[in-house]
Amino acid sequence: MRGALGVIVVVTAGMVVSACSKEGLRQIRPQGQGPDEFGVLPVEPLSAPQDYSFLPSPTPGGANLTDPNPQGDAVDALGGRRDALVPGQGVPSSEAALVRAASRNGVAPGTRQQLAVEDAEFRKRQSRLTRFRLFPVDRYEQAYRRQSLDPYNQGEQFRRRGYNTSSNPPLNE
Repeated sequence: MRGALGVIVVVTAGMVVSACSKEGLRQIRPQGQGPDEFGVLPVEPLSAPQDYSFLPSPTPGGANLTDPNPQGDAVDALGGRRDALVPGQGVPSSEAALVRAASRNGVAPGTRQQLAVEDAEFRKRQSRLTRFRLFPVDRYEQAYRRQSLDPYNQGEQFRRRGYNTSSNPPLNE
């Protein structure tokens, strides 16, 4: 009898301690006031320029030749042009046909801002009933559960319609 009571106490204490743990990696809110360790990026190695007369003039708060540019590096790696990331240059002539085809039915102004407002309202509505939980839960998955797709179900639907889905093989059941 005494041993069973000890096991119950140990299991209950373990559950209480595990309930006090921090939430998972998909936490939507920042964890604290400290620095973001993923925001610290290594800089490019220093190198001497070939000609010192063509160096850019220093700009307080501006970019530096050794500053990391992960978006530009990704564009280079995918075969794009790094200068396309500079804002205010408009659409390059090589992509004008693509933009015309994409906007043939009209373009709603402020789509990103409208989506951000609607998403904030949606998350606020979803969080009304989920504020109090006994155990930590994945808030992201909880908020967007109804909007997620089952990739295996979608692949099966495409297969039934006759589409080739070689990159999505059926499950071996």
